[in-house]
Amino acid sequence: MRTNTTTTSRFATTLPEPPYYAVIFSSSRTPGEQGYAAMADRMAELASEQPGYLGAESTRDAEGFGITVSYWQSEADIRRWKQNAEHMIAQREGHKTWYEHFEIRIARVERAYGTSVISEPANTPSNHRP
Repeated sequence: MRTNTTTTSRFATTLPEPPYYAVIFSSSRTPGEQGYAAMADRMAELASEQPGYLGAESTRDAEGFGITVSYWQSEADIRRWKQNAEHMIAQREGHKTWYEHFEIRIARVERAYGTSVISEPANTPSNHRP
């Protein structure tokens, strides 16, 4: 059984070994703030408290296009999150106020891999070449 002990680095969320699920939320924002940032922060906090939540990654460009990927242990966990009462309020407000367009895609992650480069000072023994 996986535990809900993910951490977030500068680049990505640290996740358990697959399989797990990804909810990919792509959106184009309407102009103006209209309380969006506060609600986005609250939804991130609330999601992190839900059973099966593994982490999230999010970005938005200057023109208002954004992608948020949240990771979950199961499809049942995703369904429970979608039906969370406070989340449902945010969804309604999003449809009405914050989003010109959005798409949600749910995928099962079968494989995951990557790399990170760790810089070491030039004078450390591991970098010294005779």
